Amino acid sequence: MSLFNRIFGEPEIRALDPRGKAEVNRMIEELVKIGRMDDFLSLAPGGPFDFQCHHRDAKEIGKRINQIGGVSLMMAVRQTVKYKLKDVLAEHLDHCWKGVGDWQA
Repeated sequence: MSLFNRIFGEPEIRALDPRGKAEVNRMIEELVKIGRMDDFLSLAPGGPFDFQCHHRDAKEIGKRINQIGGVSLMMAVRQTVKYKLKDVLAEHLDHCWKGVGDWQA
């Protein structure tokens, strides 16, 4: 992520209309909150985690992001999450989103 993108956001997010940008930014904040509180993966299902041990809400957010802008927008959101939460949690998000649209973990 370049310094410009860190300051102004990823191009795929900046290109959205104001309503879409606001929705995506809210979802990014929710992903950051999930990452900090629960992680995106678990060792056992239950609570906020599905039978694959993926965080249910994070996966639903990934589906919505995919509906809005496909894999390119998902990648931009993932990069933003990586900037805010660092590499390990971004990799956990990769696995959580496995199977959402054309996402490749």
